[in-house]
This record gives sequence, C-alpha cells and structure tokens, in this order.
Amino acid sequence: MAVSTIYSTQALNSTHFLTSSPSSSSKQVFFYRRQTNRRFNTIITCAAQQTVVIGLAADSGCGKSTFMRRLTSVFGGAAEPPKGGNPDSNTLISDMTTVICLDDYHSLDRTGRKEKGVTALDPRANDFDLMYEQVKALKSGIAVEKPIYNHVTGLLDAPELIQPPKILVIEGLHPMFDERVRDLLDFSIYLDISNEVKFAWKIQRDMAERGHSLESIKASIEARKPDFDAFIDPQKQYADAVIEVLPTQLIPDDNEGKVLRVRLIMKEGVKYFSPVYLFDEGSTISWIPCGRKLTCSYPGIKFNYQPDSYFDNEASVVEMDGQFDRLDELIYVESHLSNLSTKFYGEVTQQMLKHADFPGSNNGTGLFQTIVGLKIRDLYEQLIANKANAPTEASKA
Repeated sequence: MAVSTIYSTQALNSTHFLTSSPSSSSKQVFFYRRQTNRRFNTIITCAAQQTVVIGLAADSGCGKSTFMRRLTSVFGGAAEPPKGGNPDSNTLISDMTTVICLDDYHSLDRTGRKEKGVTALDPRANDFDLMYEQVKALKSGIAVEKPIYNHVTGLLDAPELIQPPKILVIEGLHPMFDERVRDLLDFSIYLDISNEVKFAWKIQRDMAERGHSLESIKASIEARKPDFDAFIDPQKQYADAVIEVLPTQLIPDDNEGKVLRVRLIMKEGVKYFSPVYLFDEGSTISWIPCGRKLTCSYPGIKFNYQPDSYFDNEASVVEMDGQFDRLDELIYVESHLSNLSTKFYGEVTQQMLKHADFPGSNNGTGLFQTIVGLKIRDLYEQLIANKANAPTEASKA
C-alpha cells in the first residue's frame, strides 16, 4: 500500500495517513502521534463512499436542535451520542446521519474567550482551518478525530473518533462563514429568527424557567448583537433554504411571540432541489383555509405563496401565519402543497404527528422544518443515484 494523502490535524497533535490498495475499494486511516511517531494499534477501514454534507446555521437558542431531531427522524433511527464515548459529546449519530456541532471547533475555551474579550460568535475564537480539513476528510470517506467543546465545563475535551456517515450535518454558528467549508456543502439552511421573536422567546425561557431578570436578558441580547450582525446573520445570503420566523400579522401590535408568521424561502436553480409551491407554481396565492376542514382558534391561519428575490437570487416563498389546533387535520393543508418529496400521501402529517411534542409543532416552524427534512432526503437520494449512474454513463462514452 502506498500513502496517497495526508490529513494533518495540528490542534489535536496527530496526523492522519490515508492509504489505499489498487485491488480494494476501501480506504484505511492510520493515526500517528507527532512526538513519538508511533502508530496507534487501531486501524479504521472506511467504505469508499462520498458523504453528503448538509449545513445548518443559526444563532443560539433558535431551534437548531429541534430541527436536527426532525431531520434525523426522516432518515430513520434515533440520533444518539457516540456509544461508550464522552458523555458530554455534542455529536449525534443515527443509522444514516452524523450531526456535528461546530462549537467543537472553538479554539478558545470559556476562560480564554473571557481573557481575550471575544465571544464564541467571533471568528477569532474558532479554528476554521481544522473545521475545513475535517469536513473535507469526512466528505471523502475518511475518519477523523474531532475535538469536543464541553458546554458544561467550558473546556476543550479530548477528541473523539468520527467515522464518515452517509449524511453529515454540520450545525452551529458558522457553517457558511468560511468559503472553503461553504463549498463543501451539498445543501445549506439558515434559521432566521427576527429580533422581536428571539427576544420574546428568550424572555419566556429565561424569566419563566431560569429566574433571570428582564434587565439581564436585555443586556445579554445586546452584548451578542454586534457579533451576530457581523458574523452570523450575513451567512443567510448563501443558504439554499431559509426558514424565517416573524411576529404574526394576524394580531395587531402582538409582541408575545406565541403566534408566528413563518416563511420558507427557497432559492431557485439549486441542483436536486425543486421548491415547494401552493396550488399553482409561479403564481401569487393568498389562502385562508376552510374553517370546516381545518380547526384553528383565534386569530386563524393564513397562507401565502409567491415568486420573489432573495439577495439577488430568484426564490419561491411559502408563508404560514397562525397555528394549528389539530395536527391530524394538517393533511388538508398538505394536499394543497406540491413538490413535497414525500414517499406517500400524508407523510408530512405523519411526521408532524410523530413529533407533536416538539417545539413549533403547531405552527409553521415545525411544518417547514419537516418539509425541508423531506426535501433533503430527496436530494440525498438523487445525489447517490447520480453517482451510481456516473460509471455507466462514462463507459457508454
């Protein structure tokens, strides 16, 4: 076997050597300590398959974890931390997916950030070189030793071994910040929570559940805002789909954040992704569902659909304002939406009922997260089918 590629992860004090055999379709990764140059006893053999990489960006407390649970559920199997590993690991693994929290690429621990006067949102507190190297390796079918940021202690723990999955989801503050990492993504999503809703959510959580004062909550939000505006929010221009959460327009001057207006913004022209539409593709539609077919209390429900532009890109937008009273009646709405990429009639409704206790299950956040999850499954299947057909097409040529 000849060494064909070297992946160096300097922050972890190890080097990964990829070797391959001409008579084999598998790849092997050996791990070496730089000081001793001794090889670990473990040899990891990985299938030579390309991993599909999905990026999910959002600020803290904006629903990334809930979205991840909905997404992994679409692919089947419960997402759980690595067995026998660090109990404080942020990684979630299911049958087909591995979810990596990009907080693991913090280059500064909690004390280090405080000493240098930077937040976790600041690029200077993150190791984008290592992030790029490891996402690239996993996408190529190569195992990596990924660092762990311990949210309990605020320290950087010993690394954990991550095998290349069929689908890798990188979620956190910066999946689209670094151009190199961004170019590795097969699909990207941004959760865009308006300041009004974010403030209402944080008040509900921190005052009711954690006993924080209103003044401390406001101070916390204001302290993060400059870095959020500078480094996190601009990433939405690169996203293939954006779930935008806004205050309702059905209740004048509402500021409680309990009834939401949610917009699913889908870029046109994204390979393997066909935007969802309501009734008639390309038209402008405003729809108030029949009250006899969809039970909903005050202030009701309203849907909109229209072609639009988003950061100079053509886009399609489906909007829902209001909330459901009975999820089993969602099938009525589902039947009027097209390009859902479902496997059978009513799959969206089934997924929503399956996770009825998840936050947002009675409004557009849960509905659109579920739909995007189904669209990602379809995109994955098209990518794999296209790769499988490539050798056949090449032989014909």
